[in-house]
Amino acid sequence: MPVVCKGISYNIKHMLKVKVIMGSTREGRHGGKVGEYIQSLASTEAGWEAEYLDLKALNLPMYAEAVSPSFRESLAGLPEVVQEWSRKIEEADAYIIVTPEYNHGYPAPLKNAIDWLFKEWNRKPVAFVSYGALLAGGRAVEQLRQVVAELHMTSIRAQVLFPAVWEAFDESGEPKDKATENRVRGLFKELTWWGNALKVARESKEA
Repeated sequence: MPVVCKGISYNIKHMLKVKVIMGSTREGRHGGKVGEYIQSLASTEAGWEAEYLDLKALNLPMYAEAVSPSFRESLAGLPEVVQEWSRKIEEADAYIIVTPEYNHGYPAPLKNAIDWLFKEWNRKPVAFVSYGALLAGGRAVEQLRQVVAELHMTSIRAQVLFPAVWEAFDESGEPKDKATENRVRGLFKELTWWGNALKVARESKEA
């Protein structure tokens, strides 16, 4: 079923469940504006069932388990917050990770959240939205692409960057650069294609 929003057609074959993951947990972060903007558009325009997952609110413990998640047979004995995180990631068809850049990399809490799980991420697409100063978090995304490949995920080519993020939004929470919406819609369109394709593949007898 094609859904057309402001000239962009999203070919919605399934109601995709998409998680928008905010990767920064620090005090005074600028990423909240970015994540909330992406979540708002995802909920109103993309035809998805979108949910915002804030790692700061989630407050996962540091991963220090003896058994790798790739060999884990059950969630029994894990903290309830980790089990809830597992359920949220398991039910999703696709993800948008919102990340800043710290010292040419991405935040430790985001790596920790990723590392708690394995099979829950498998065979699903992920898109990246980054923010920061001049380079807008692009180097963090390049590192993340290597990580998600090990999780059997597909990272889509389209990404959205917010340089000089502290001045990127107006008082209403909208981007000052009016071209931003079109870039976000392009990301949504690509993620929808991959979300549909991989959902069908996972649900097939061959999966």
